Amino acid sequence: MSETDTAPLIAVNPADLDALQVFVERHPRLFVLTGAGISTDSGIPGYRDDNGAWKRSPPITLQEFLGSESWRRRYWARSMIGWPTVGLAQPNGAHRALAQLDAAQRVGALVTQNVDGLHQRAGSRDVIELHGSIGHVHCLDCGAQYSRASIQPQLVARNPAIAGAFAEPAADGDAHLDFDGAHAFDIPACAACGGMLKPSVVFFGENVPRERVAAASAALDAADAVLVVGSSLMVYSGYRFCAWAQQRGKPIAAINLGKTRADPLLALKVAAPCAATLEALVARLAV
Repeated sequence: MSETDTAPLIAVNPADLDALQVFVERHPRLFVLTGAGISTDSGIPGYRDDNGAWKRSPPITLQEFLGSESWRRRYWARSMIGWPTVGLAQPNGAHRALAQLDAAQRVGALVTQNVDGLHQRAGSRDVIELHGSIGHVHCLDCGAQYSRASIQPQLVARNPAIAGAFAEPAADGDAHLDFDGAHAFDIPACAACGGMLKPSVVFFGENVPRERVAAASAALDAADAVLVVGSSLMVYSGYRFCAWAQQRGKPIAAINLGKTRADPLLALKVAAPCAATLEALVARLAV
């Protein structure tokens, strides 16, 4: 699936499934790169439509979060409403199928652009989270670490008037809450030093930590091929691995509903739902 909420009613073309099976059997050590589309079946909305365009206004940037109290209030108010969608989400068939491929030693590395932690909960090991984890929060002043779940009761207790609001969930624990940040909203501070808390995710406008990129690049070197699952690859932090794979002579396959930025680079594209495709693949491989 792409970074969309397209209903997963599209059947998997048997010829595409045949080709995917051949691709995986021919390349036993896969570099798997996943995006938001793999988690839409878990109830977490995606960012983009089938054409790769934003379905809403772009997410908050690091510069906005750090530079404006009103932007921080807006972020945390929307996060308070949207967090349960991610916090209560469960891995779906696509996550479980990749974990099975991992257990069968067919996955050399699993690199995800997602921050929901569902790959680990499904059983995948040594996941490289390019953009961090929405399940964690840290203090920008002293570095203290907190679980996002522990921050939620504080947000609710401090802001009861807004806590009861209904808003449609958005990607990565956000919500379409009509709150511009000009109104009062009490944001918890670090319990250790009173400093500013930030989710442990890479915001737009923020660089992916070098050590994560280096680890993923090394894993790409060791892989036989790349399998993209549920990503439009419109964000360079993910697309670069496809560009690097092409430079290094490694073939790329993608399972994605809708176009991707890497379409011209693909050796194979399966335009079908992630879960149905990967579950069928795993059944064929008997892993």
